[in-house]
Amino acid sequence: MAPVDPRQRVIDDRKDELLRRLATCESGDHGPSDRQIYGARGLYVGRFQFMTRTVITYVRQRDGIELTSKEANDLAHDYDCAADLAKYVIFELDGIHNWPLCRSEEHTSELQSRFGISYAV
Repeated sequence: MAPVDPRQRVIDDRKDELLRRLATCESGDHGPSDRQIYGARGLYVGRFQFMTRTVITYVRQRDGIELTSKEANDLAHDYDCAADLAKYVIFELDGIHNWPLCRSEEHTSELQSRFGISYAV
């Protein structure tokens, strides 16, 4: 097993903290839930409040897999899988704009300074 770079560990910890804060902003808490979470009358699902079609699109782009609506819904409700997808969207695609309600000016400044993320408001 390769040794973990301490700098990379700090970066990964910061990313995980940002995802916890994003999930809390979107759904009131972070981590797995014993119930399914919906927002906007079912339009948004899971802790990260993904739209089903958004999950389908980003999984296709990231993994080359075509999910059904049910599979996308299940992924969005699985906290760890949804966090991995959110991490991909935010940090690899510069896609924080997918969460406009939790993107306050304070969050924007923090993201830009911590992770070098930039985007048009």
